[in-house]
Amino acid sequence: MSESEQIVPATHLQDSEGFHTPSARVYTSYDPTNPPSHPGENWTRFVCISDTHSRTFSVPSGDVLLHSGDLSRLGREDEIRVTIEWLHTLDHGVKIIIAGNHDLPLHEEWYEDSYHGFHDKKESPTTIRSLVDSDANRDRGLIYLQDERYAFSTKEGGREWSVYGSPANRASAIPEVDILLTHGPPHNILDKTFTNVNAGCPALLAHLSEMRGPPLLHVFGHIHEARGAMRYPWTQVEEDQDSSNAESTPPLGTRDTIMVNAANQPLGRQAIKPGPGGQRIPCGGPGFQPIIVDLLDSAMRPEM
Repeated sequence: MSESEQIVPATHLQDSEGFHTPSARVYTSYDPTNPPSHPGENWTRFVCISDTHSRTFSVPSGDVLLHSGDLSRLGREDEIRVTIEWLHTLDHGVKIIIAGNHDLPLHEEWYEDSYHGFHDKKESPTTIRSLVDSDANRDRGLIYLQDERYAFSTKEGGREWSVYGSPANRASAIPEVDILLTHGPPHNILDKTFTNVNAGCPALLAHLSEMRGPPLLHVFGHIHEARGAMRYPWTQVEEDQDSSNAESTPPLGTRDTIMVNAANQPLGRQAIKPGPGGQRIPCGGPGFQPIIVDLLDSAMRPEM
């Protein structure tokens, strides 16, 4: 990684922690009563959450809310309903959500065969789906994606952003978009478990690395203890690459993705407050806050 590609610590952000690039500002820790100011009309603020498991907490304002799954504990109707009602109270104009592995009935084919291992009484996948995906939700700016692409603007005449949501990490089907939501991480990127295993998906990493224009922002969760954010430069070139293919390789440093593991439910060593008593940190609490990502509206992926 060259000096120009290194993550730049956000030392100018006073009481906040994170990093910035010329086209992105990322905040992983901040005073929840006084979050960083919106950078201005030429920027879009994305607030990233994941693995909320039917818990509610304070979420900073922004233009777009991104939720990368595990909306519930085990996908029961009452659990899903709590989360959807909570999301409707948040003031983001656009809210995009996907399912996670805990949202069992939203994986309908699997649930039909396997529900008895988790639920004494079978939930209705149709009812659960209607709670997360309905015309009424869309009219209120709440968009559920299940292996789908969606485009939106946050202001009239503003930048159109493209997003793809994939709960099950079906890597080969993921198109080139500005924003990617998956429930799980790519391999070796914010994916280390408390047992020291990199549990992310190798196929997802491989697919993204082959894109000419990988996403500007990739939000996921699932591995709670690996929560955080980083700038990932897709600069890897196969050593045995034929010189005849070299012209198709993007210049180094132009194919960067802001990677965000947005898990909010504490797990691992970080889940316990330091000091006597060892109190558990609540969902969305210190170290597991929503992660703020400000993207410059003129930021572009490399063209095909």
